[in-house]
Amino acid sequence: MNNTIKFHRTAHNLTQEELANALGVTRQTILAIEKGKYDPSLELAFKISRYFGVLVDEIFLFDEEMMPD
Repeated sequence: MNNTIKFHRTAHNLTQEELANALGVTRQTILAIEKGKYDPSLELAFKISRYFGVLVDEIFLFDEEMMPD
């Protein structure tokens, strides 16, 4: 799953640490999500989208080609 967290974070002039603190997670969690190495829980995905005031699917881009038949 791809995401646009880094785009939204930098557009709001936030560091990874600042975003992590606002969401109640670690900076390493934000880093891992931005790099696509970790898919957040549904709860965290909604927290992120609410924080930036956008829909979840504007943050997380689901690649249907990755789904098995």
